[in-house]
Amino acid sequence: METLEEAELCFPGLNTSCKKRIRPDSEAKIIYTLMSSISLLTASLNLLVIISISHFRQLHTPTNLLLLSLAVSDFLVGLFAMPFQILLTEPCWLLGDLVCVLYYFIPFIIVPASVVNMLLISVDRYVAICDPLHYSTKITHRKVKILILLCWIYSVFYSFLFLYDNLKQPGRYNSCYGECFVMVILAVDLVLSFIIPISAIIILYMRVFVVAVSQARSMRSHIAAVKLQRSGTVTVKKSELKAARTLGVVVAVFLMCYCPFYCVSFSGADLMISSSTNTFISFLVYFNSCLNPVIYAFFYRWFRKSIKLIVSLQIFQPHSCEVNLL
Repeated sequence: METLEEAELCFPGLNTSCKKRIRPDSEAKIIYTLMSSISLLTASLNLLVIISISHFRQLHTPTNLLLLSLAVSDFLVGLFAMPFQILLTEPCWLLGDLVCVLYYFIPFIIVPASVVNMLLISVDRYVAICDPLHYSTKITHRKVKILILLCWIYSVFYSFLFLYDNLKQPGRYNSCYGECFVMVILAVDLVLSFIIPISAIIILYMRVFVVAVSQARSMRSHIAAVKLQRSGTVTVKKSELKAARTLGVVVAVFLMCYCPFYCVSFSGADLMISSSTNTFISFLVYFNSCLNPVIYAFFYRWFRKSIKLIVSLQIFQPHSCEVNLL
């Protein structure tokens, strides 16, 4: 019976070949099946989010445009990042040094894009709750589109900044043939892509929930005195509070999925790329992309309605984009 202790060369004909540990067939099948299923589910669910927000005009709000940008990054995770992560669970990298470096461009674009999108969503909720009278002037469709464009430009630039040295000479940091390893400055990556934006997100949401709790108490204490003509204002406040609560759950899940990876990076622990621990914490980051649309389905009625219309192919009917989902 094969065990993890048994080892052989990745490429027996080369003296510089890496030694690999043999993984039991049963364990390998479980890992590949589970990760492949999650990858397919992630891509499918986020594609539903993308189609929903893109197709139905009623959903073309600034907040939903930010959710659309986040869904695009999550869709790319399921379509590209997760399948390649499955290959990285193998002890040997078989696709060559150049493909190895090019693969790392994907998460180095997607992860910063997701973090910045989360930050923009937090800013959007902060303005909506803390300065509702000026929300429509401060947060416009045009401004949000520009911010989303800048977000993706920054993410692409960020990936080139960290991986350019590896791209000039692919495989220069590999210790043996059959290894996929890139060199990045973890301390800088930790500060730019985690500590600074996550600190800003937490501060903004602390402020949002303080104000939200205050507004909720005020509404409960004055609900009996609210006049009929002001009922629309109360409804708007309730919807904003619900959106803040839902997106707060998204941010909380985001933190739970990303913190283990960055905590390990911060600790300086040296993990083998094919080790079980490294595989788990890396895939946990990507699994966040699968959880986001699940959260939308649980909290957003419009998403549940849009899924029914998409799955039943009713979106191909004339004027289906005008359907009332709210």
